[in-house]
Amino acid sequence: MTEALVSLEIRDSVAWIGLNRPAKRNAINDALLAALDAAVGTAQASARAMVIFGQGPCFCAGLDLSEHGARSAEAVFHHSRSWQATFRRIRTGRIPAIAAIHGACVGGGLELAGACHIRVADETAIFALPEGSRGIFVGGGASVHVARLIGTARMADMMLTGRALDAAAAERAGLATYVTEAGGALAQAATLAAKVAQMAPLTVMGVLQALPRIQDMAEEDGLFVESMMAALAQTGPEAQAGLAAFLEKRAARLGEG
Repeated sequence: MTEALVSLEIRDSVAWIGLNRPAKRNAINDALLAALDAAVGTAQASARAMVIFGQGPCFCAGLDLSEHGARSAEAVFHHSRSWQATFRRIRTGRIPAIAAIHGACVGGGLELAGACHIRVADETAIFALPEGSRGIFVGGGASVHVARLIGTARMADMMLTGRALDAAAAERAGLATYVTEAGGALAQAATLAAKVAQMAPLTVMGVLQALPRIQDMAEEDGLFVESMMAALAQTGPEAQAGLAAFLEKRAARLGEG
């Protein structure tokens, strides 16, 4: 029996989603994209956080170019839209997504990582956008979402020159949120996911749904939405319990736990 292209395991309210095409460096073809989309849907219905990682030698080498050459312009357009839809499901879904990155995180792999809310990279991670050197263009949302993370000028440099960023440079650029020793990304992601999974659902909703939209609003509109989100979150049962614990000195101090 053929092994699943994407593995899924849910432990302690955290969904572990593994790209499982190691012989192809987890390059994304149509079948893997469909499997990823299904796994993300299951995770969002059953867990409170998800970790996306790559089996084998790297996180993800991007688009499987062997499936790309025969497509018409119309087919490429709709193919791009399907990638964007899956990555949007991750970015705007119900639960936070953490990317645990080792080795190559390039092209579509970087777009997948960019769709996640937190990116943990180990020291072996390499980030690149090689589409320009291949005569093609990004299609999984990088021109919007990766550019917002690292800035348009830095993204243009990566596409025009083929420049790759190691983990330390990616952290300085705002692409990697955490950097660990080689082999340490999954452990760090596990720690973060366990913490995130305990957060109040209304707070998570505000971070995932309101915060990105506020960035696109006029100042007064953004502040209005912030106040509305604060009103929702701070009157929820989890917030009431948390505030009571703080006032009664039962909550951990900042930096503890």
